[in-house]
Amino acid sequence: MPASFGFTVIARDGRARRGRMETAHGAVDTPAFMPVGTRGAVKAVTGRDLLELGASIVLANTYHLSLRPGDELIARRGGLHRFMAWPRPILTDSGGYQVFSLGERRTVSEGGVRFRSHLDGSEQLLTPERAVDIQARLGSDIAMVLDECPPYPTSIEAARAAMERTLRWAERSRARLLRVREGAPAVPITNPGQAQFGIVQGGVFEGLRDESADRTVAMGFDGCAIGGLSVGEPVERMYSVVERTAARLPEDRPRYLMGTGMPDDLVESVARGIDLFDCVLPTRNARNGQLFTRRGPLNIRNARYAEDDRPPDEGCACYTCRHFSRAYLRHLAMAQEMTAATLNTLHNLHFYLDTMRRIREAIEFGSFGAFRQAFLGTYSRRPLIA
Repeated sequence: MPASFGFTVIARDGRARRGRMETAHGAVDTPAFMPVGTRGAVKAVTGRDLLELGASIVLANTYHLSLRPGDELIARRGGLHRFMAWPRPILTDSGGYQVFSLGERRTVSEGGVRFRSHLDGSEQLLTPERAVDIQARLGSDIAMVLDECPPYPTSIEAARAAMERTLRWAERSRARLLRVREGAPAVPITNPGQAQFGIVQGGVFEGLRDESADRTVAMGFDGCAIGGLSVGEPVERMYSVVERTAARLPEDRPRYLMGTGMPDDLVESVARGIDLFDCVLPTRNARNGQLFTRRGPLNIRNARYAEDDRPPDEGCACYTCRHFSRAYLRHLAMAQEMTAATLNTLHNLHFYLDTMRRIREAIEFGSFGAFRQAFLGTYSRRPLIA
């Protein structure tokens, strides 16, 4: 573990943990949600907005940044933090999920994944070692290993094959990072304090998850992620896998649930011991006119809001809710004004980040159980009709 990276559990309430993760670019209070900045920018908002919202860490995408503008260019600019003028921590995924989503445009082998760029059709090869090198050039605070994410549903045989390959790739990724840190091969390192997380796979099969967790932990990663969920499996099955897997991960290292982000899923996963989250839902849904509120999602394009002078969420203190009505936001959305995406995104990110803040406070005060009950008693996944 690099000297600049560490994790401390400050308080517990059941399985829920209130922690602090130290990185080369500052501390992250956990449980934490990471806004997704795929191409080095969170869509529709600026870095200043993110700082004012209280975002302590953001996620960027290795696949997209390696293709454009290129990881070597970013390294010459001093690394991703300097390039995007973001002073706080960054986590970069390996690009594996994006590559596997290319379908017929990619081929998986033991060596890695061969695919054609979605930009110009050029042939690319992403190996575990190349994913490590790219992220070393980017200089993120947390780098993810390359993994194979099987679809849902899949057979236990296919899930095992993907899990075994992920474990072999994890071993190669760990060995590569240690060699890069030692200077051989000569890869520009823009953040010597970069940590590396392993990824647990195994589909929805508990035995595979147990084995994957144990073998991943044994490799000595600085933290562990649970991948391969939120791909269509039933919610209760996801919760069961998360609870069982998190219990096998080290107490003194961060636990990251990849790509899961419905508000109630965050609360339920914290209750099962998860520390870090990311998801495109708050930003993507904002651009499509859906605002998250404490009672559930609100589809601002609905005609019933054309003359509604209330804010999106009357209990919300975000900039959008303090200044603008549902009627105005609906007008912006229907007129396809760029400001609609910005105001909606500010609200949704505030909702997510404020929810995480309230979760942390509840754990500290030993009242997370009551918070969880109240949140789930109020929040509904069904769109609001009033």
